[in-house]
Amino acid sequence: MSSNLSYKEPANPGSDQTQMSVHTVVREAPGRATRHLNVCMIGYTLYESDGRVMRYAETLAKRGDRVDFIALSKANNAPPDDVLNGVHLFRIKTRSFQEKSKFAYLFGILDFFFRTMWFLLWRQRKVRYDLVHVHSVPDFLVFSAWLPKLRGAKIILDIHDLLPELYVSKFESSQQGLLYRMLLGVERESAAFADYVIAANDIWRGKLVARTPSISEKNCTSILNFPDREVFFRSGRTRHDGKFIMLFPGSLNWHQGIDIAVRAVARIKDAVPQAEFHIYGDGPSVPSLTALAESLGVADRVLIKGNRSLGEMAAIMENADLGIVPKRNDSFGNEAFSTKILEFMMMGLPVVVSDTKIDRFYFNDSVVKFFRAGDDAALAEAMLAMIRNPELRNQLAQSALEFSKAYDWETNRDRYLNIINSLVDNRPGAAEPDAVTSGA
Repeated sequence: MSSNLSYKEPANPGSDQTQMSVHTVVREAPGRATRHLNVCMIGYTLYESDGRVMRYAETLAKRGDRVDFIALSKANNAPPDDVLNGVHLFRIKTRSFQEKSKFAYLFGILDFFFRTMWFLLWRQRKVRYDLVHVHSVPDFLVFSAWLPKLRGAKIILDIHDLLPELYVSKFESSQQGLLYRMLLGVERESAAFADYVIAANDIWRGKLVARTPSISEKNCTSILNFPDREVFFRSGRTRHDGKFIMLFPGSLNWHQGIDIAVRAVARIKDAVPQAEFHIYGDGPSVPSLTALAESLGVADRVLIKGNRSLGEMAAIMENADLGIVPKRNDSFGNEAFSTKILEFMMMGLPVVVSDTKIDRFYFNDSVVKFFRAGDDAALAEAMLAMIRNPELRNQLAQSALEFSKAYDWETNRDRYLNIINSLVDNRPGAAEPDAVTSGA
């Protein structure tokens, strides 16, 4: 590997906390590798609505690399093969949001794992990959790439979520339990199989380095889910209906704390009759959230609107009045970074945020309005304070807009390209993408 140099995290103008600021990256000029690469990305995700994986894939496709992405489909009638913005998309399994039990959840993931492994066995007849970038969860998806690794491909494990903590939160298990310890073992073995590990934030990076022998300061860095300004740009509000729209976009899971926000809306419904809470996304919490809104008498004020594309969400954010991030401070939510905060900021939308460890790490009161995590009364109080004080909303929005300039993908994408180039540059082996059949 090339000689290392230090990379300093962008300064946080809104925080006086000490950051984990030094990361190991390589090569001074990121740009393009010495030749075009054949890259495979794997993600147990809906590609079209996952901004993080789209940014990685499209960045490599734009510089001329051949990028295949193995993903989920949200509908049975979606085309199995597609090309989106230069990325060759292969949808090999339909996503189900009915995975309520531990075993149903595990079965869905295992099914995707084996489908991915067989797909790669078939695909290797046409393409010899230089790099396989695996997006976790689950971590063990890296093992589906055993054949590309045997043939010389470098493997990146990109840990979006810490699976042991996510599992505990999702199924209300214990960190002292056998399954949690087993998942820690899977995490260790998966990291050992990979050549490089990317963590989704600095706190998780520190935790992974501390508890995983194969992860060190040299083969692991953190890359936040930085929004793309080509998607999140302001074009002017078009809504003028007199309502006050509060907004949450994202996966509808327990750790997101959406039920806390619904209870808060019920507390302020009489004080602010023009206020509505719009929820965009899908997930296992939809039925319980619907029932909760009905039981609290706010079914007409809490509207669950389903998934939207990133471009659509950017316009929806710009036309809203207040962003709400009510995440719980449990073992997972307390340290899971919510990229929607940065997206809100870029769209000029003030944000109310629960005071989790991760959000206190990156933000402070000059850029967001905090409330006590898990407390719907405190959230209701914060909502009222923001609704009744347009001056405060404008002040926070303007400070956050300035803050977000250091936290977009355009400013930080070279960190990812540095990793790619360090792993595959000057390596003999794979055929040029031009030698690969151009169709999917």
